[in-house]
Amino acid sequence: MKLKNQYFFTLREDVRDEDSASGNLLVKAGYIKKTSAGVYMMLPLGLRVQNKVEEIIRKNMNESGALEVKMPSLIAAEYYEDSGRMKGFGPSIFKLKDRTNKDMVLGPTHEELFAYAAKSMIKSYKDMPFNLYQFQTKFRDEPRARFGLIRVKEFVMKDAYSFDADEKGLDVSYQKMFDAYKKSFDEMGIDYRIVKADTGIMGGLLSEEFQAIAPTGEDVVVYCDDCDYSSNLEVSEVVRAAKPQTLELRVKELVETPHQKTIEDVAKYLNIPLEKTVKALIMNVDGELVIFFVNGLRTLNETKVLKLLKAQEINFADDELIASSNAVPGYCGPIDLNCKVVIDSEVLEMSNFCCGANKEGYHYINVNPSDIRYDVVGDIVNVMDGDLCPKCGKSLKFTKGIEVGNTFKLGTKYSKAMNLQYADENNQLQDVWMGSYGIGIGRTMAAIVEQNHDDKGIIWPENIAPYKVIILIMSTKDETQCEVANKIYDELNAMGVECMLDDRNERPGVKFNDSELLGIPYRVTVGRGAANGEVEFKHRKDEKAENITIEELYKRLTK
Repeated sequence: MKLKNQYFFTLREDVRDEDSASGNLLVKAGYIKKTSAGVYMMLPLGLRVQNKVEEIIRKNMNESGALEVKMPSLIAAEYYEDSGRMKGFGPSIFKLKDRTNKDMVLGPTHEELFAYAAKSMIKSYKDMPFNLYQFQTKFRDEPRARFGLIRVKEFVMKDAYSFDADEKGLDVSYQKMFDAYKKSFDEMGIDYRIVKADTGIMGGLLSEEFQAIAPTGEDVVVYCDDCDYSSNLEVSEVVRAAKPQTLELRVKELVETPHQKTIEDVAKYLNIPLEKTVKALIMNVDGELVIFFVNGLRTLNETKVLKLLKAQEINFADDELIASSNAVPGYCGPIDLNCKVVIDSEVLEMSNFCCGANKEGYHYINVNPSDIRYDVVGDIVNVMDGDLCPKCGKSLKFTKGIEVGNTFKLGTKYSKAMNLQYADENNQLQDVWMGSYGIGIGRTMAAIVEQNHDDKGIIWPENIAPYKVIILIMSTKDETQCEVANKIYDELNAMGVECMLDDRNERPGVKFNDSELLGIPYRVTVGRGAANGEVEFKHRKDEKAENITIEELYKRLTK
């Protein structure tokens, strides 16, 4: 690629509406361009990177025995109605009608269509196992698109689906995909952890995520350095360090707490530790008022709540819903409360604690579990510092992650919904066992940039970079420099080394800055030494460049 008279541009200033390092750098370097919130153009350089990522994944998918297909993005809504997922997607699914008034959607994921395709093949247990995959655009109306390519409304995903006769077969297929994913992310040089996760709207028996470690990650990865435990925060089990119990249980006492509406304010006002308080979270769970009570130090884990209550949606309750009970916001407690009450299991281990009295300006102190009423108890909070590893009992650690891949053991959920069956050895109909496996291509690109950049720009791994080498001509008015640079460009391309040639009539400083911003692994500077057969050579990660002969340059770049 020669830059002169070519579609190429970079920005000099940081991008104001990009809230991540990767989003800022990819836009600034001309790899992508935003057209609206959560929707991006993939420009020539960006498309080359995307293709490199796809090819690494495609190679490992093919080696696993999977076959590539292409499903439509425009899908009849009836497929999602049949599987029961239309309601689960809620407002995140893009809906439209065709000219015959038929309900259609822009595919958010493709389990249903792959199950439908499999029905054409599967008649007997002898027709399995097999695995199909695709690279396809997905559409999800994210309520808050952000972080560049990390949280978008339109994105390319590599999704695969395995089909087996039983759970044992699914285990084998799952492991093949699991290994292919590890190989792919290892080849891309991504620093990642594999964590247990919630199956969510996908459902099924097991979900695992490949989390790229990055400070801008949306997910919190919980892990243990003393064993191999690793989990997404949303499903991490709370194991608390044992604490000595107070021997003397006191009698609850009503105390005045005027104008103290947060549990932090109350604790400070009463001069008690926050861990000796119980706070209320007044929520709307599928249209029902539910009030949750947790230790004052804890935060509510909505994923655990939805699973515990077998619910679809949770939001903060509005005034009208709250008014259906005797709850008093700011002073709400689990004593004599006339609505559904759910408490965290930790509350039952507390003693002599403080909580709301359901009376304006008042709280109780010295409350104990025997004083409260509840309907459901369970682990409904997030793990935090001080909690212990469920596997080995040592202290947990936390980091941020970007979910770049996920694997699901779906079991028979979709085959039952789509009537996907086969005849077994005894000619009896059985449900097919499915697995689902996804990699977000844009997210993977973003994660690579998040992990590989400095204050000058991107630092692409060699097998991901759009080009391996960028050649800079210091003076386009110098015929010798132009001749030598073009010859190097032609020779390297002939050797199979992908090159960019910056032959623009720009100042050297502009060219140097752009080469750093672009993150091309190797830079070759053709300047005054060209007349003597010498060029300046530098790796993007190196601080200093060195002068070498052109012959030596060829040797290094074709090793």
